[in-house]
Amino acid sequence: MELTYLRTFREVARRQSFTKAAEELGYAQSSVTMQMQKLEREYGVALFERYGRQLRLTPPGEALLKLAVQMLELYDESKEAIGNQLDGAVTIGTIDSLAAYYLPPYLQQLRLKHPGIGIQMLPDSENNLVNKLKEGEYDLALLLDRKPADPSLRCITIREEPLMLVAPPGHPLTGGISTESVRLNDLGGCELIVSEGSCLYRSTFEKVLREHDVSYRIGFELGSLEAIKHCVMNGLGIALLPQIAVEEELKRGTLSSIPFVHPDLRFHLQLLLHPKKWMSQMLLTLIGLLTGEDAEQVQTRLNRMDDHAS
Repeated sequence: MELTYLRTFREVARRQSFTKAAEELGYAQSSVTMQMQKLEREYGVALFERYGRQLRLTPPGEALLKLAVQMLELYDESKEAIGNQLDGAVTIGTIDSLAAYYLPPYLQQLRLKHPGIGIQMLPDSENNLVNKLKEGEYDLALLLDRKPADPSLRCITIREEPLMLVAPPGHPLTGGISTESVRLNDLGGCELIVSEGSCLYRSTFEKVLREHDVSYRIGFELGSLEAIKHCVMNGLGIALLPQIAVEEELKRGTLSSIPFVHPDLRFHLQLLLHPKKWMSQMLLTLIGLLTGEDAEQVQTRLNRMDDHAS
């Protein structure tokens, strides 16, 4: 027995008329009559009785109506809960700087739209993010990279994420060399405070320095961005960090920027998805918040990516 029959039954009971129910539902009257006949055969009882031109429910029909209303409400509830993942969970893999300084406002907006969801945000290294996303441990991953991290994954570039060389206020390099920007050679002999070795922008920066024979020394290797910033503030060296991680300190004047740019140090904020990942409404909403699109636009974008890949 289809739920459609119960919906039709509920409408006939409300309207007390096959004709009015058919008009409301957009069916032919013969279709409504056929559905009600099938429903009566299913239950083996008469559900309606006529008194002249008036149609009303029989006692079994009254009993079925109460149950049908509950069944249909429960079905509608289930569609909303499952389709929108109101009580579901999302697991996000990302790097430390994005977890701390980029994602929280978007997660707050997501929670407002889906109050019942659970959110796991797990900072990890770039290599682990890609591997765990492929293995299904993350629903999505966010990282910084110069090019798509893995061609087998869906990759949405959200924006360019600037990197900044920062130093303590008053450092000789913070005013540039004369009136010009700092060049690579000007960094010779600098002492760097760096994040862990798996950090992609750290390894890229060191590669650029080595390729141009610029000498440098690693003074501290730290796993915490806050620790790196405090070491720089205390004059222990300079550091290359995402701009979002140092904006507040730059505004307060506790850190100063070194006017240095290099084409090989242009990184983009990338959102990665497994191509076979089922996209719940909640996940589409989150991606839409990050990309500035609505859920329908996100789904269209993903469909185009899949068509292009195939």
